Amino acid sequence: MEAAVQIDRLTKEFTRRDGTAVRAIDEADLEIAPGEFVVLLGPSGCGKTTLLRTIAGLETPDRGRILVSGKTVYSSEQRVRLSPARRSLSMMFQSYALWPHMTVRHNVRYPLENGRNGSLSRRDMEVKVGDALKTVGISDLVDQYPGQLSGGQQQRTALARALVDGSPVVLFDEPLSNVDAQVREQLRVELLATQRRLGFTAIFVTHDQNEAMELATRIAVLDKGRVQQVGTPEEIYRSPATEYVATFIGSTNEMAGSWDPARRVFNTAHGPMRVSTPHAQPGKGKLLWRPECGQMRREEPSSVNRLRGTVRDSLFLGAHTEYIVQCGDTRTRIWSDQAEPFAAGDEVWIEVPAESIMVFADSDTDGQPPRVESDDHDAGTLAGGGQ
Repeated sequence: MEAAVQIDRLTKEFTRRDGTAVRAIDEADLEIAPGEFVVLLGPSGCGKTTLLRTIAGLETPDRGRILVSGKTVYSSEQRVRLSPARRSLSMMFQSYALWPHMTVRHNVRYPLENGRNGSLSRRDMEVKVGDALKTVGISDLVDQYPGQLSGGQQQRTALARALVDGSPVVLFDEPLSNVDAQVREQLRVELLATQRRLGFTAIFVTHDQNEAMELATRIAVLDKGRVQQVGTPEEIYRSPATEYVATFIGSTNEMAGSWDPARRVFNTAHGPMRVSTPHAQPGKGKLLWRPECGQMRREEPSSVNRLRGTVRDSLFLGAHTEYIVQCGDTRTRIWSDQAEPFAAGDEVWIEVPAESIMVFADSDTDGQPPRVESDDHDAGTLAGGGQ
């Protein structure tokens, strides 16, 4: 099957005023199948927005290749750089980029009048606009101006504009960050339902882990301009490829120590911890496990993987209670749904299953140029299918 978007060895550097090279994208490779919902996830400055903008044509890479629906839209080797309007995609920006002097109808119709579909009749345009507004549930707001709309209604208007010309690929640059938490949760559900119903390929940028886990078919985790791992939400969470991915996605407990392959244990200051997944080589590293994987007990368990500690605090979080347990000089977090609560000062044991433990070798910094994430200064260029 031909990829909806293919990125090969893409690199983008910026130069600061002092002449320092800043690498925003570092030899990135990514292939996205038609109909996928791929989330580019990472902290501010990891390069995810720059990567999205290079796909859109709003930033020009230094090296590499980008294909959209099998067509080369950028290639440093072939000297190809298609304009945003010729890339068969739409983009929805964080700022929404709505024209304040235009009604909802005219904002949504704008890409049909100025993009790839300039030959459409006025009647056909109105049909497409009506269908797009119905899809996002704001048909009754067609004559309102952006200043008369709530944040959620503006978001739906921007989404309708991105969908109106039927682009096979739609790019999203943190489009839900400007609305409150309750509306954001509702819009996630609506966006995912719309994407599944229409079948377009979505590439979505966010730093919100929960958002990524809820929306994504696959997640691409970025750091320092590099794609660290690509996988389903479950793969990323349960089988992280690197320590960075493990600590960025979800919560973790961490202990330093050394891996002993002969005994298949990780030696820590609290004693040996058995590990079910083999580690590559002996040597120093870090042991990680997630708060929901540990079991708190009042009696000492027979398992090798046990820690002695004292409850310092607890936080009731609805579905579970989070306990802060001091184990020597290590502060550990445990999520428990046990009916019998533990109190501050209780002496407890923590049991951690071997299959829940992740081990990563110590690694030095890679010495790459610093990372940067570009600002959304050209938001009006591509909103809604290539103006």
